[in-house]
Amino acid sequence: MKFPFRYAVILLLALLAGCAAQGRLPPNATTPASRPGPVLLVSIDAFRADYINRGLTPTLTMLAKTGVHAAALQPAFPSLTFPNHYTLVTGLYPDHHGIVNNTMFDAQLGKFSLGNRKAVSDGRWWAEGTPIWEDADAHGLRTATMFWPGSEADIHGKHPDYWKPYNGKITADQRVDQVLAWLDLPPAERPRFLTLYFDEVDHAGHAHGPDSPEVDAALRDTDAALARLVAGLKARGLYDRVNLIVLADHGMASVPKENNVYIDKLIPLDAVHVVSLEIVAGFNPRAGHDFAAIEKQLEAPQQHMQCWDKTRIPARFHYGTNPRVPQLVCLADVGWRITTTASAARRGDRVSIGNHGYDNADPTMRALFIAHGPAFRQGITWPEFPNVDVYPLMTHLLGIPADRNDGDFDAVKGMLVGGARD
Repeated sequence: MKFPFRYAVILLLALLAGCAAQGRLPPNATTPASRPGPVLLVSIDAFRADYINRGLTPTLTMLAKTGVHAAALQPAFPSLTFPNHYTLVTGLYPDHHGIVNNTMFDAQLGKFSLGNRKAVSDGRWWAEGTPIWEDADAHGLRTATMFWPGSEADIHGKHPDYWKPYNGKITADQRVDQVLAWLDLPPAERPRFLTLYFDEVDHAGHAHGPDSPEVDAALRDTDAALARLVAGLKARGLYDRVNLIVLADHGMASVPKENNVYIDKLIPLDAVHVVSLEIVAGFNPRAGHDFAAIEKQLEAPQQHMQCWDKTRIPARFHYGTNPRVPQLVCLADVGWRITTTASAARRGDRVSIGNHGYDNADPTMRALFIAHGPAFRQGITWPEFPNVDVYPLMTHLLGIPADRNDGDFDAVKGMLVGGARD
């Protein structure tokens, strides 16, 4: 006897309801466990690509050997913390997402700097890009960020579902424990995209230089926190389900204290608005002064730095079209800083002897990249690639469409199980 179609549907729904009541579903039904696992993005600020060769990070070495390990991840220019962290989650060059420096000026919004919490949490600064947590939220996926530049701002009026305002006193272990606690939430509340941020390696590199014992100690400590994360994932049965990406925003170079370019000895500072100093210095015109003459003077060959009008910055930097990029940009040679006599006097010995922000093609700026999980091939060494490609890789892992971006998924899909590689 044939059942009318409507009766067949009723019987199927009754079967599913009965199985659900017994805590199970038919083998061909979609369950939360059958969906792609969570994507966990971990940043170790300023973990230079070659640091892993020091033999101090056994957890990272294990993940690299059993997953995908790139020769390096090339940061976007400028190779600074906020621009690159936002590039990683938007797939846009800083010139396109608007976070063009750690220190900026906007004609409508005023000044931005890392220490200005009001500016950092103002979503208008970040609104030129759409971070991946917004993309995920728009497709019904919960998200969580344990300290990520941009995550404490109301970008387009939205935050991640779970987030914490940055607090440098929160230890690496406490950060790991918070991520694990989010993964312990009931399935309906559990995030599918998470970030985790470590900064001890960066702090040690700035204060003591990349070749210091303090950096080595920070590498050990951070690796121990990653070991805690791996153990926590294993204890929850998630280690083989989570797609884990561990990377850095940039590298680190040694900068001797005496290696200063004093910009006030080259141009009259009262003729310009100083937007930023240090590695990437920026200057805007001040009314009543001959800015064209200042540009001509600084664009001539200089010792230990190069300067350009923003319209003449080399194309390979993908930099100079955004209104927040100052009219005149000076880039220090690796191992040098751009400062003023007054600023140097104020700082005295309190100066970073390790720094970043330099030419993103320089080897000292190369960053770490390791990927491990069910979606990734095992034991693969990958060539160096630009960090704009990380965003489309992550949207693919989450099964959501990518927003507009500067990345190229085809360039990295060969990392994946079943992915073709040219």
